[in-house]
Amino acid sequence: QVQLVESGGGLVQPGGSLSLSCLTSGYTFSNSAMSWFRQAPGKGLEWVSSIRNGDGITIYADSVKGRFTISRSNSRSTLYLQMNSLKPEDTALYVCAKGWGRAWDYRGQGTQVTVSS
Repeated sequence: QVQLVESGGGLVQPGGSLSLSCLTSGYTFSNSAMSWFRQAPGKGLEWVSSIRNGDGITIYADSVKGRFTISRSNSRSTLYLQMNSLKPEDTALYVCAKGWGRAWDYRGQGTQVTVSS
């Protein structure tokens, strides 16, 4: 079955960096666009970034543009999110999903990112 497992979250000070990973299985990773979302306490799921299969085109939410970088390794069936210059408002549960933007069909359980001094 399709599985997506995120890792790499943790506690980081404002201005710091974290690198998230999403290991996938159960489908042909290279054939699918992939996305990252986040959910802050008491809020809904917010789209963060997406990367297309094939040409690898990427798109970002304005709130993370210039600070976050999405990438993928088709050989490892893994999605990544490099997060730099982190702010307290980036604190959330980060979730990877199979699909482009809001057109996703499977998601992982998420990894918690907390930005605090």
